[in-house]
Amino acid sequence: MIKEYLKMIIVLTLIATVCGFLLSAVKTFTYERIEEQILVNVKGPALKNVLNQATNNPINDRLEIELDGVIHTVFIGKKDDQLYAVAFESKGAGFGGDIGVMIGIDIQKFTLSGIGILTHQETPGLGSRISETSFTDKFKGRSVSDNFKVKKDGGAIDAISGATNSSRGVCLATDKGAALYSKLKAEILKKIKKRSDKK
Repeated sequence: MIKEYLKMIIVLTLIATVCGFLLSAVKTFTYERIEEQILVNVKGPALKNVLNQATNNPINDRLEIELDGVIHTVFIGKKDDQLYAVAFESKGAGFGGDIGVMIGIDIQKFTLSGIGILTHQETPGLGSRISETSFTDKFKGRSVSDNFKVKKDGGAIDAISGATNSSRGVCLATDKGAALYSKLKAEILKKIKKRSDKK
């Protein structure tokens, strides 16, 4: 009886080990493809919106910059081969969870070139309206040093009616993104110069 239990435990352990190994191999094999699809199909449309004057491919010209142990992907927007804007992702807590926001910054004007909503779990037909241009356009052209808050909280952004928490989440993500840009700016410019010098 004990031998049968031991056999069963050994067999189950072997099956679990093989399954774990196979799942790990599949994840490793498909990771790059999945990342590429996310870049092209999720982040790509937002990048076209926030870096709409770019004559280069921001996805191909992206940089990775580490800050406080976190790696940030920075997308480079060039106009006539000259750097004019950068974009990167930020997050803010909305009504249904984190809202992923792509933030574009015009580095010459020190203003937002735009924002695009990447991910959210907000209520359909209500909080989900944060994705509409009627809301996202309210951020375009604002100074990076602005205090991004809804009017209810003393800011200048009109919240979506009935979706204040969703609107706050986008404002929070934008505010965090603007603060992050101030920290990353010197490193971004240094890496771009280094890349140009290599050409």
